Amino acid sequence: MASVSTESNKNSLDKPSWKIKLLYDGECPLCVREVNFLTKKDAGRGIVEFVDIASLDYDPQDNAGIDFATAMGRIHAILPDGKVIKNVEVFRRVYEELGMGWIYAITKVPILGEIADWLYGVWADWRLKITQRPNIDFIIAERQKKLTSSNSKRCRVD
Repeated sequence: MASVSTESNKNSLDKPSWKIKLLYDGECPLCVREVNFLTKKDAGRGIVEFVDIASLDYDPQDNAGIDFATAMGRIHAILPDGKVIKNVEVFRRVYEELGMGWIYAITKVPILGEIADWLYGVWADWRLKITQRPNIDFIIAERQKKLTSSNSKRCRVD
């Protein structure tokens, strides 16, 4: 009878089952559309873990310390080793993991990758306005109000 060491059990339990954790804005209609598409492509395999940063349960400590405001500014993803990636690299890696790497393959060409990152930066800077949402300062303030209200309604022991 073969035995498995406790250390190897511990390591297998510590390693996430996903290959990439994608942080997305669940209140952005275009972001949600993309996540719905990617969820279908993932087909329940658990390759991508989708984390809605707009959820009041979002916790930066569970997500490489990426706070809400930072996550709202640019798309971020976390790799199983804890490395954080952002911008077009996120899309390239997610699509590669889901077997559709050819879609973003052209962004691996140095000059084209730089152009793609620049275009994504323009999109990220304007996405709230394009999707007819309030500016980032208002969104952060409203979130803080909701979090404060939510925390005050929870039972406390003083």
